[in-house]
Amino acid sequence: MKKLILCIIPLAFLVSGCAGMIIGETTSAALEVAKVPFKVGGAVVDVVTGD
Repeated sequence: MKKLILCIIPLAFLVSGCAGMIIGETTSAALEVAKVPFKVGGAVVDVVTGD
């Protein structure tokens, strides 16, 4: 029984680390997608104003 627990505990940490990485990457991607309209809007303003 102790061997089973000693195997399960490290696996639990690995799974939580993977979940954290997935959440972090998803958040980063969502932030980049949210920035796109502002970048496009800035480019349009630059074209219109001649900068």
